[in-house]
Amino acid sequence: GGQATLKTAQGEPLTVTTKGKKVLLTDAKGGMAVVTTANVMQSNGVIHVINGVLQP
Repeated sequence: GGQATLKTAQGEPLTVTTKGKKVLLTDAKGGMAVVTTANVMQSNGVIHVINGVLQP
């Protein structure tokens, strides 16, 4: 798997980790969520559905 750290709109780190076919997200406070549905195309962008709430 791979790992990348991104910045949220508030400037906090958001870590994205791949494990097999799963994409895991970890916020700055250690909260975790899994991408359950990826690449839902919309007229103004793309949505990725997760199974939890991440803190900003």
